[in-house]
Amino acid sequence: MTSASIHPASGPARRTVVAAGAAGLALALTACGGSGSDTSGAVEDGGTGDGAPGGGTGGGALAATADIPEGGGKVFADRKVVVTQPAPGEFKAFSAVCTHQGCAVKSVADGLIHCPCHNSAFSIADGSVRGGPAREPLPAVPITVSGDSVRLA
Repeated sequence: MTSASIHPASGPARRTVVAAGAAGLALALTACGGSGSDTSGAVEDGGTGDGAPGGGTGGGALAATADIPEGGGKVFADRKVVVTQPAPGEFKAFSAVCTHQGCAVKSVADGLIHCPCHNSAFSIADGSVRGGPAREPLPAVPITVSGDSVRLA
């Protein structure tokens, strides 16, 4: 008997099973990421960064000051930054990564930054914890406001 005449029992090859498993995992992870749509009145926007707060670009323009609502804010998901305006003309920025388990915050409403994963809430004024399981505040991200533009510092 030669090795060419030996055939395994019917069934998929190991490579086929591994490839199918990897594809299924990728699909499952994509499904957990959310669609970017939000019915809570949240404002979410993308950026061009590399995933770190500010995208590692420094000085990158995020938005016009008019785009950040007074008493609210805007999440820049791709930059992992949330910019708020707690008082007229006062702009703050925080990491958009929840300090509880690393989920992305998704909305800003009623003076709070909300994480959808476990309902943690943070102050738009200083990033402090206002509710939920998070125990640490959102870290501040340096920004500059020049004219009508909000930029990463």
